[in-house]
Amino acid sequence: MNTMKRKTWTEIKSDDSWALFKIMSEFVEGYESLRRIGPCVSIFGSARTDATEPQYLQAATDIAEKLTKKGFGIITGGGPGIMEAANKGAQKGSGPSVGLNIDLPFEQSSNPYIDPDKNLNFDYFFARKVMFVKYSQAFVVMPGGFGTLDELFEAITLVQTGKIDRFPIILYGEEFWEGLKNWVDTTLKGTGKISPNDTDLIRIANDADQVVEIIEDFYQEKGYTTNF
Repeated sequence: MNTMKRKTWTEIKSDDSWALFKIMSEFVEGYESLRRIGPCVSIFGSARTDATEPQYLQAATDIAEKLTKKGFGIITGGGPGIMEAANKGAQKGSGPSVGLNIDLPFEQSSNPYIDPDKNLNFDYFFARKVMFVKYSQAFVVMPGGFGTLDELFEAITLVQTGKIDRFPIILYGEEFWEGLKNWVDTTLKGTGKISPNDTDLIRIANDADQVVEIIEDFYQEKGYTTNF
């Protein structure tokens, strides 16, 4: 027989109020830890990418290494798979290697290639996503699942609605993203759910040099160097 007392609705809502302090602490820690790191690129992708897809792991490492040698730091979700490969590339390029980890009941643990002073842990996805957007000058989106798509469409929506300035959003791997791109073109744009030029917010790249070139060209046009 289960004798554990169940919380009342009032008690549950009271817990919500106390959660505000935890949420606030995550924002404060994130801002204090990341405000001095300089220009960064966030690299997203699946924690489940493994040795069966070596091309994506190698690409993430190469992209991160090349970007750090251009003066960028690298931000990832801090976990295994694509994230670990990108942090590894950041270390190879001797650039800042940031991990924004999220506490999950499965698959997520900090990878060993994150700078110790830039290894942050979050309970709340929304606080974590704020850090990605606030401290990134570009998003590179590798093959991934729901979490990767969430971060991708969050960025597109913020740029589309003018809540943040436009910045490069690059999908890596045309073979993986082709179906999504076609659906956006034919279904979203084709039925008027987005504006005709909204698809210009996304670029597709198939090699590391192309990713770096897209980002460099974007900021050269704006008159910025990687030192910003």
